[in-house]
Amino acid sequence: MKNLEDLEKFINSELASKINNSFINHDSINLNIDHDELIDVVIFLKTNKETKFRQLIEITAVDYPENENRFKMVYLLLSHEYNKRIIIEYAIKEKDIISSITSIFPSANWMEREVFDMYGLNFKNHPDLRRILTDYGFEGYPLRKDFPLTGHNEVRYSEEEKKVIYEPVKLEQNYRNFDYESPWEGTKYIKEIKKS
Repeated sequence: MKNLEDLEKFINSELASKINNSFINHDSINLNIDHDELIDVVIFLKTNKETKFRQLIEITAVDYPENENRFKMVYLLLSHEYNKRIIIEYAIKEKDIISSITSIFPSANWMEREVFDMYGLNFKNHPDLRRILTDYGFEGYPLRKDFPLTGHNEVRYSEEEKKVIYEPVKLEQNYRNFDYESPWEGTKYIKEIKKS
């Protein structure tokens, strides 16, 4: 398929019951599906001779904490033969279990582990689901919108103990009060000190 519009029509005709909607944006086909249909859609896109999306580029999630379906899963596939990209996305709740696609794309192993580590989303039938970017015993999921910007623990090397230690985060710097006066005139507390 040379034309992106024709490819979108073909995919919609073959997967009509599995696709909620589709559109073309930035030279990519975007498919919105239900999360139960992921395996069937990915197998079709990879194995069909008209599509040949044989490379998995990325798996990620997007956090929308205000929505009932808090997370949107996003899969990006590439067809080298036709030089086309397709984006598959679906919304899930926080506790939903996602089907692993490692049996279809072995490279999904590390990408799914990254999503698990950063967002706390679980995959069923994953061969080795454990943290990959954060340390052992790390609390929370750093890419969730409700994760505190300073984290929960501070990691530093202690000269006294000669090892890396973990401590609760302490914000050392006091917040400053700015008076927004002209910097050439100086602030009030400096003027008062000079007068005395």
